[in-house]
Amino acid sequence: MKHTKIVATVGPATEAKEMLHALVEAGVNVFRLNFSHNEHAWHREVINRIREVSAELDRPVGILADLQGPRIRMGGTEEVAVALGQTVRVSDIAHAEFLPASHMATVLLDVSGITDALELGHAILIEDGTIRLRVSEKGEGWVIGITEDAGLIKPRKGVNLPDSKIDLPILSPKDKKDLKFVLEEGVDFVGLSFVGSAADIENARETMKHFLPASAALPDIVSKIERKEALKNLDEILSATDVIMVARGDLGIEMPESEVVILQKEIIRRSLSALRPVIVATQMMKSMTDSPTPTRAEVSDVTNAVVDHADAVMLSEETAMGKFPIEVISTMREIIEKTEESPFDDIYHSLDLNTKTEYATLIRSAYELAKSFEARSILLLSMSGFTARLASHFRPEMGMLVATNNRRMWNKCGLLWGVTPYLFEGEKNLDCLMDKMIAAAKERGDLASGDKTVVFLGRIPGEHAVQRLVGIREIR
Repeated sequence: MKHTKIVATVGPATEAKEMLHALVEAGVNVFRLNFSHNEHAWHREVINRIREVSAELDRPVGILADLQGPRIRMGGTEEVAVALGQTVRVSDIAHAEFLPASHMATVLLDVSGITDALELGHAILIEDGTIRLRVSEKGEGWVIGITEDAGLIKPRKGVNLPDSKIDLPILSPKDKKDLKFVLEEGVDFVGLSFVGSAADIENARETMKHFLPASAALPDIVSKIERKEALKNLDEILSATDVIMVARGDLGIEMPESEVVILQKEIIRRSLSALRPVIVATQMMKSMTDSPTPTRAEVSDVTNAVVDHADAVMLSEETAMGKFPIEVISTMREIIEKTEESPFDDIYHSLDLNTKTEYATLIRSAYELAKSFEARSILLLSMSGFTARLASHFRPEMGMLVATNNRRMWNKCGLLWGVTPYLFEGEKNLDCLMDKMIAAAKERGDLASGDKTVVFLGRIPGEHAVQRLVGIREIR
């Protein structure tokens, strides 16, 4: 059983129910829906199919709705050819009609007033950094940029301003419509693009509360770390978010490419310390979009994320539009399993935990007990998911079987490293929950007669802080 989970993006290549079914059987734990593409009707149909597959296979399958976010793009309708060292005037749609006449090539950004944030020396990166401009002069509603690359500046291409403090709402009008829709559909995770601070996360959470009844459970927020600003504010983001994603696409544009792997390791380390699940994303197996086999560099990339103990690795175009979606999941699963079996996948002693509490100590004791007695697994009861997340933090080599009566938490376990959840809706008796899980685990082959396990009962909402380390139990 692999401990590191797999997130796969759904697209034209994988939208059919039969394909979704095959992907889950191959190893997918969470499906990502990219709200930069497709209409709500398409997303609703895919969500329904995923839920049907989950029910038919009796497996938890999380759904991550990834919002587009406040992306800046080139305006206009015409391509502009530029040469190396050429000067280009850059403005935005709010200032376009007030620009003085000029023979200089002029391009517009599609966000009103965005050029006010640009200062001398700031970089303007167009189309994933294919075209780079450096601000050399600033005027009222415009700047002059010197090109550092030759090429074509094309309409609607994405723009990154890594040196500028961008004051854009974390949720665009489109994002708010999409957010309302995904909340109605009951997704498990919401991805926030271009997060810069804890305030962005709280803004999104308050917006969700506005759309939902007061008693409703919120989906977990996945904060995508892809801006230089986010790296500066990582500690406050970690304290506010539920999950972290190392979004290496835009991060590799905003930061020097030579630093991305180091930053990835640092983000993972700090996420684990803060008890936040962490996903590594972007181009992990990109060559398999068109090829049935990965490059050696891609195998190394996935292996590296597993050794660093990321909770999950994510695929984008490889499964959304690739020719070999089943093969890419099977290959990624094989890499994960081989790495987790290796002696290099053991950093227990280097894991730190910011949460220094009696409860954390109890969970650690359960792990130490299981390790000492060479138990096959740790059996946990977890209703809110906190106990499961805390146990997962210690990355125990033995399996973690979690019983819950909460369907939302059951699906969210799709992102928790090493956790195999069992759902028993409506059951509130602790002993019954444990007995039912043991019976189900024996039926599925996760447990067998004679296995030693450690039993831990987590905090149960509505009761008086029930938490018990039951100790070693032999399965009969």
